[in-house]
Amino acid sequence: MRRELFTADHEAFRQLVRDFVAKDVVPHYTEWEHAGRLPRELFEKLGSLGVLGVSIPEAYGGAGLHDYRYNVVLQEEAARALVTLGTVRTQLDVVLPYFLAYADEDQRERWFPGLAAGRLLTAVAMTEPGTGSDLAGIRTTAVRDGDAYVLSGAKTFITGGLLADLVIVVARTSADPDNRRAGLTLLVVEDGMPGFTRGRVLDKMGIKVQDTVELSFDEVRVPVANRLGEEGEAFGYLGHNLPQERMTVAVGSVAQAKAALDTTLEYVRERQVFGTPVASFQNTKFELAAVAAEIEAAQTMLDRAVRELVDGELSGADAAKVKLFCTEMQARAVDRCLQLFGGYGYILEYPIARLYADARITRIYAGTSEVMKVIIAKSLGL
Repeated sequence: MRRELFTADHEAFRQLVRDFVAKDVVPHYTEWEHAGRLPRELFEKLGSLGVLGVSIPEAYGGAGLHDYRYNVVLQEEAARALVTLGTVRTQLDVVLPYFLAYADEDQRERWFPGLAAGRLLTAVAMTEPGTGSDLAGIRTTAVRDGDAYVLSGAKTFITGGLLADLVIVVARTSADPDNRRAGLTLLVVEDGMPGFTRGRVLDKMGIKVQDTVELSFDEVRVPVANRLGEEGEAFGYLGHNLPQERMTVAVGSVAQAKAALDTTLEYVRERQVFGTPVASFQNTKFELAAVAAEIEAAQTMLDRAVRELVDGELSGADAAKVKLFCTEMQARAVDRCLQLFGGYGYILEYPIARLYADARITRIYAGTSEVMKVIIAKSLGL
């Protein structure tokens, strides 16, 4: 399929990323999976290449390019190599936008050079035990005490939380019984602050290379100087970035579905059953033809939405449509591809097994498929 989304600059960046992934990621990926995390050294290497600072202003060591298409290229090239850089993706696509949008000048000078260089790793702590997608139900509290907030509470399912130097915590600074969305504030907790502890590293079904942890805050004194944006305005900030967060999941879903198709095509051409290649059976041809058609439909929908996001025109409802369609498509595509591997599809040494396990979360995080349907229904006036 011919795509018109990228320029020559994006394609040059693609070659840079492709070479890096082949040399510095693929040979070590299995080791990192077993360790359950990406090493800090990887971030520093990406920082030295300029990958982490694409959208950070030049004054702080970045390139100053506000163009989400570079993030798309990074995800596509990782998937093409049958790996995932989930923690990197989270830092660039989910966490960094909050710093870019709401950090004041002092915060920019303190944090942006380290973010661009890969010396500072980040996470965002929204989800709590028992709240899930209900951000208005957050119970972590932050009470103002002079020039600091006293932060107390617990967070779970935090991607990148194990090594994070800076954690953006969503906390309730005031309560309004008539408006549950009011009174939420973003506070940046730094590694080493007394009372900030990291709990269990959660053992997930898929995306083993991406650490996911529980965090707790026991009367952590967070300086007011570490507040992002205005007090009580976090719900609006979170909603502003959700379309990009959901697009990030959709981009990965389509890229990984493509990877599943490619590795399956290679397998069925080589695998012999009853003396003939699996690719020669009509069922194989029909299944993979259907997968290819669905991937192309999703890619077309996704590319249009990426362009709208870059132009600042992507609505929350349209982002929900894209995430819903692309993640559900991924689930169907990877399942059909795995079936063609037979018993080998269930063996983890085959990439299709990892792609299958990794795909399951995409219909859950950044808003479940059911939440996406609610958002879409509201846009229809229902």
